Amino acid sequence: MKHIRNFCIIAHIDHGKSTLADRLLERTNTIQVTEGQMLDDMDLERERGITIKSHAIQMEYERHGEKYILNLIDTPGHVDFSYEVSRSIAACEGALLVVDATQGVQAQTISNLYMAIDHDLEIIPVVNKCDMPNAMPEEVEDEIVDLLGCKHEDIIRASGKTGQGVDEILDAVVDRIPCPKGDENAPLQALIFDSVFNSFRGIIAYFKIINGSIRKGDNVVFINTGKEYNADEIGVLKMQMVPRQELHCGDVGYIVSGIKTATEVKVGDTITHVKDLGNVEAIAGFEEVKPMVFAGVYPIETEDYENLRASLEKLQLNDASLTFQPESSVALGFGFRCGFLGLLHMEIVQERLDREFNMDVITTVPNVSYLVYDKQGQVTEVHNPAGMPEPTLIDHIEEPYIHSSVITTSNFIGPIMTLCLGKRGELIKQDFISGNRVEIQFAMPLGEIVIDFYDKLKSISKGYASFDYHQSGFRPSKLVKLDILLNGEPVDALSTLTHVDNSVDFGRRMCEKLKELLPRQQFDIAIQAAIGAKIIARETVKQVRKDVTAKCYGGDISRKRKLLEKQKRGKKRMKQIGNVQVPQKAFLAVLKLD
Repeated sequence: MKHIRNFCIIAHIDHGKSTLADRLLERTNTIQVTEGQMLDDMDLERERGITIKSHAIQMEYERHGEKYILNLIDTPGHVDFSYEVSRSIAACEGALLVVDATQGVQAQTISNLYMAIDHDLEIIPVVNKCDMPNAMPEEVEDEIVDLLGCKHEDIIRASGKTGQGVDEILDAVVDRIPCPKGDENAPLQALIFDSVFNSFRGIIAYFKIINGSIRKGDNVVFINTGKEYNADEIGVLKMQMVPRQELHCGDVGYIVSGIKTATEVKVGDTITHVKDLGNVEAIAGFEEVKPMVFAGVYPIETEDYENLRASLEKLQLNDASLTFQPESSVALGFGFRCGFLGLLHMEIVQERLDREFNMDVITTVPNVSYLVYDKQGQVTEVHNPAGMPEPTLIDHIEEPYIHSSVITTSNFIGPIMTLCLGKRGELIKQDFISGNRVEIQFAMPLGEIVIDFYDKLKSISKGYASFDYHQSGFRPSKLVKLDILLNGEPVDALSTLTHVDNSVDFGRRMCEKLKELLPRQQFDIAIQAAIGAKIIARETVKQVRKDVTAKCYGGDISRKRKLLEKQKRGKKRMKQIGNVQVPQKAFLAVLKLD
């Protein structure tokens, strides 16, 4: 056990951690690196240049004649995938904190660092991209020293591209990260930190052994679900899965036991032997997922409902931060209310449903969850505007607030302040970090940032601002339900909850946008925005008309009038039985309202 080191790499998005992981794999002769970001094996990760899933891999490193086993977990850097980071941290004793020498400490760096410190991980600071012409290693080192309180000589200068500093990092991992603590002779206690679905072998769970050991063929039980299995195959994670006969305390590995039902494997569950079930406690302190953004996901073809359920269950195995429950809509039929960690997470899930499961889906307008208090004092949590009680029954509504942190250069303070205050933000404090870099902290409603806040922040700061947030509770707010009516019929999938001050302007802009997007029919389509019974905005999509008087040349005017009246009656009848199809881009248009 004293030769095992479990560590993860944490950093802000695009600070070069996957490239640095490639150099570590190359230096330890684990694999031959043939292309960039070997651990990012998903097409989406390669295309977008971001890590979506955390990836575990085992390396063997020899130093002074002794062999060490290094279990590395490469983690995502985007704020939407922080849950992946929390799971990786739970399975490690140390972390490499990678900071870009050209950009310095960013918001997500600080967030992930605090998460690692809370779990008592040993932190090894690394300044990456030191070979770049615009690198500022001295200034970045000063920022890290201020943040961590470490010494300058503890910081390793490295480059993922050239391989500079890789040997120093491996030596620091061996010297500074403690070996796993646990009792080899105690009953088996292993933490599941990830799982994947394999269409031939069922569900494969990844785990870290805290106490005890496991052999191939053992009868094991998952404590939280109470399900018993036979360990058909166990092994360690290299680039492929490598079977082993036995795994010991401190090892990170996988178990194949022919599990077919997705709900039987829960990330954070504890594995033990069947014979020790009463004597072993479940491992505590694992962070529960808290969805931030909710949206309805509906199949375009109604008969695909069960396929969509199966696809979401398989995706949930691979992405434990996705939550879903069935719901129905008048406009869209049967579907699921899904909870996501943010807008990028929602976009990635939609893309993976399309690519990996060939599911064509419609996603409704995203929103957050609210607490609705009625006049009897009852509290209801509402994820969907369609589930709101009647306005006459509501006493007040509370919406979730976040504590947000924006790190930027001082010349962008003005526009960022304007953006955040325009989103009903309240300035908490402003600190200068070093040089001309500043951290601004705001309290803001979560509902204001889920749609386009991140895009606007990046554009007004020319990409220099980094953003991170965590939920800070609920506050009372003057919210109203805004309904969109098409020919007097409400479209529940387009309903939104919005602040009363923004409602009229937002309703007007939604009507104007829908007027552009809805295809013309053979009858007028009235688009109305309403709060309760009060119409606050209206637009009309004019009907497509045929010139029925074209064949009348000359003669009395009454002939033309008679034909026009007949056409008018036909249009009126058609309006009663015709229905309006709302295209998918109309749902997405609400996200793009400026």
